Amino acid sequence: MSDGGMKMPKKHGWMIMTLSATLALGACGQAEQKTDSHANHETHATHTNADQLEQTTSPGVAPAFLKETDSSIQTIYLSVAKHQDLLEKMPCYCGCGESAGHTSNYDCFIADQMADGKTTWTTHGITCGTCLDIAAQSIVAFQQGTPVKKIRSDIDAAYAKTGAKPTPTPAL
Repeated sequence: MSDGGMKMPKKHGWMIMTLSATLALGACGQAEQKTDSHANHETHATHTNADQLEQTTSPGVAPAFLKETDSSIQTIYLSVAKHQDLLEKMPCYCGCGESAGHTSNYDCFIADQMADGKTTWTTHGITCGTCLDIAAQSIVAFQQGTPVKKIRSDIDAAYAKTGAKPTPTPAL
């Protein structure tokens, strides 16, 4: 396992760099959201009603709606599909637990993943900086070897300051 962990950063170094850049850019957007949309979650509730779903044959096949998005968003979406177990343990703090019935950050990107590989993607994540930030932060930290409990506590500590109610993700 440690050999695989050592190879992963080299093999996926481009992804870590892209996700890290997304985090840096997302931090600016997150600051704006804390003062604007996250002070009042009504705007987010409205956008969840417009979420679109698209099914692909596997989690490695991106949905067509990503073609018009920034490459960092595409990278995050495809990375989410590879980190289901991790992201189902991470809450989201955008208000989607109440407005869209999400139970974790994973739900912000993928509505369903079947045993045969068919994946139903949701557009929810492409319009929400908080969703994207939590996914990217969690995946990068995990790939750097941070324990899942530490990632979760860091996410909770960072977003608790926003006053937003997290998804009802079970405690670790």
